[in-house]
Amino acid sequence: MRVTVIGYWGGFPKAGEATSGYLFETNGFHLLVDCGSAVLSKLQETISIDHLDAVVLSHYHHDHVADIGPLQYACYVTSIINNKKKTLPIYGHNLNNEAFQKLTYKDATLGIAYKENTKLEVGPFSISFLPTIHPAPCFAMKITDNESTVIYTADSSYQDAFIPFSSNADLLIAECSLYSHQDGRSAGHMNSREVGNIAQNARVKQLLLTHLPHFGDHKELVKQAKEIYHEEVNLASSGFVWSSKNIDSRVR
Repeated sequence: MRVTVIGYWGGFPKAGEATSGYLFETNGFHLLVDCGSAVLSKLQETISIDHLDAVVLSHYHHDHVADIGPLQYACYVTSIINNKKKTLPIYGHNLNNEAFQKLTYKDATLGIAYKENTKLEVGPFSISFLPTIHPAPCFAMKITDNESTVIYTADSSYQDAFIPFSSNADLLIAECSLYSHQDGRSAGHMNSREVGNIAQNARVKQLLLTHLPHFGDHKELVKQAKEIYHEEVNLASSGFVWSSKNIDSRVR
């Protein structure tokens, strides 16, 4: 499995970058998890639009779905240019039915509802869901290709349920919107120590901090998380790549 960070900023993108978007690849299948502001532009630095096979959305806040409209136009236009009809499936929850209905556009994209307690099969990937604690209905994801497992917390304040959900994962992609002295419970976000606690107690192999704040020194987030979690910690950045091959080589 290969995961590429397309966007990682919380709320809005920094100049030339993007908010939440992560490209998962296995056996030539390309799955985009979340599609926030400027993700469509940054995605094309990695793959062409017509190579995208599916999209799955954690929730409907703008920093996670703002580029769904542009993506739909792109799919429609490129199908005409290439004279090749292709309908892109976009998976999302239907707890906000108005937002869910917008996932379908002409024959270019088709909205498909996922269910909290039902495993979703998308190409070579199997995805399980966990409700998060956030102002809007939102779901964390456990994504596996039967060889590697990656956890994506999406947006949430801390909850103990993340620990068994993340148990022994190869990679934990955790939102880290705040520094250790800050309390994100009212906003539905986590701080660096809370993320470190999840990673340590779940015994994940590697931690990637994302949904980063527009203030402070991000290196402090890593330092604070590592006070609790003692394995590898990285900051998300545009084009950052995690690969299960790297994990395998370290094990050998």
